[in-house]
Amino acid sequence: MVSPARSVFGLTLNRFIASLLLAVLPFAACAADKAAKPRANVATAEFTKDGEPNVRSTGVLVFDPTSGQTLFAKNAEQAAPIASITKLMTAMVVLDAKQPLDEVIEISSSDIDLVKNTRSRLPVGTRFRRDDLLRLALMASDNRAAAALGRTYPGGIEACVEAMNAKAKLLGTSQTHYVDSSGLSPSNVSTPADLGKIVASAVTYPIITEYTTTGAVNVTLPDSKRKLNFVNTNALVGHSDWKIGLSKTGYINEAGKCLVMQAMISNQPVVIVLLDSWGRLTRIADANRIRKWLERNPDRLAGVQLNPG
Repeated sequence: MVSPARSVFGLTLNRFIASLLLAVLPFAACAADKAAKPRANVATAEFTKDGEPNVRSTGVLVFDPTSGQTLFAKNAEQAAPIASITKLMTAMVVLDAKQPLDEVIEISSSDIDLVKNTRSRLPVGTRFRRDDLLRLALMASDNRAAAALGRTYPGGIEACVEAMNAKAKLLGTSQTHYVDSSGLSPSNVSTPADLGKIVASAVTYPIITEYTTTGAVNVTLPDSKRKLNFVNTNALVGHSDWKIGLSKTGYINEAGKCLVMQAMISNQPVVIVLLDSWGRLTRIADANRIRKWLERNPDRLAGVQLNPG
């Protein structure tokens, strides 16, 4: 009597489970399909249905500095924090001031970042040439180096920031404003359109182009003789697929990942500005999409005639 009862119960339970699975599986399959499609699109869609670069950065400008032509734009007039892109302007005004590049500058406690509490491998009390600080600020985006450059500008950091804002206006920018020499404050703002003008000016400074495209450098601390290796913050520098003439990255929470470059694409100089890239590698992927887009559409640059010499 016991065995048949167990058999009927087992059959009933099996039918119930089978019915439940039949009811749930279609919904699970549908949900999995919906989740998979966006991942496939993100991985493969380099161009939009209109053939434009499928960039994910919030603010974008692709600019031909030779002709002044805008090749592609996305929110190009929208002002946003620019983080360490600020250091390009810091370098320009420091070089404009013609301060001795071999002058020794001591890192001070006032150079410590109290805004974002970022770290630096340049200890307080160590001494570097101004030239070395420029290299580390531009290549490795060292905030303490940039702060020391601003502090030792003629008239101090206030005069440096004033010169930075005056230079921005001189270059024809309308929505660019600086408050420090490092870019740590979110109040350092600009637009992709303005940054296109700033990059086009910065590329005329040989020191800036050299230092922003240096792949790595070893620094020996004067006191301890300890050697430190600093690398470029732009992973594309030194990449065989790219011919980069100027590069600068930036990041703070308010700005997202940022990148500006001047590069040769299809044998023509092109300025690329990418602001507020949402992912760790998005700015790199966006730059690659733009390069591929221009290489696919050489007519975008075909009418440009380079000035001889």
